[in-house]
Amino acid sequence: MSKNLPYIMLSPQPQVEEAFAAYQTTHQFYHEVRSRSEFQHYCEWYYATAEQHRQELKRMRGELNIFQWFRRR
Repeated sequence: MSKNLPYIMLSPQPQVEEAFAAYQTTHQFYHEVRSRSEFQHYCEWYYATAEQHRQELKRMRGELNIFQWFRRR
């Protein structure tokens, strides 16, 4: 593709390469920021859900187990 660049863009070759390099770096940076942000949100959701499940399990263990009455023989 680099051999076709002079036909696509009329800028001198070094300027085109610099522009593409800057674009690629910027694109990678924002992709990394977005990925880390999504991962951070997922971790926050996961920890909150895990805490909620721990609380529910604690409540369930404190409740009366009705099924135990039926299983006794």
